[in-house]
Amino acid sequence: MTTLAKRGAFCLVVIVGAVLAAPAHAYIGPGAGLTAIGAVLALIAALLLAVVGFVWYPVKRLLRTRKANARERGAGPLEAKDQPHET
Repeated sequence: MTTLAKRGAFCLVVIVGAVLAAPAHAYIGPGAGLTAIGAVLALIAALLLAVVGFVWYPVKRLLRTRKANARERGAGPLEAKDQPHET
């Protein structure tokens, strides 16, 4: 049996199962609904924070390094106007 035939058979089983499924007539209380919503929001927040952690911190480190390198290149002997003087 080829991969395409296996895939087709699986899709057929899923479709038949969905069509022939009887309703459960079960009650889900508001606590379970709020828990599900909270879990989905927590999952989304965790994914966003993971993206921030993997993307933002290396970018921030790169910007800090470039700024430090620019400061080092521009640093040289102080000009006369930059010399501290007593008044």
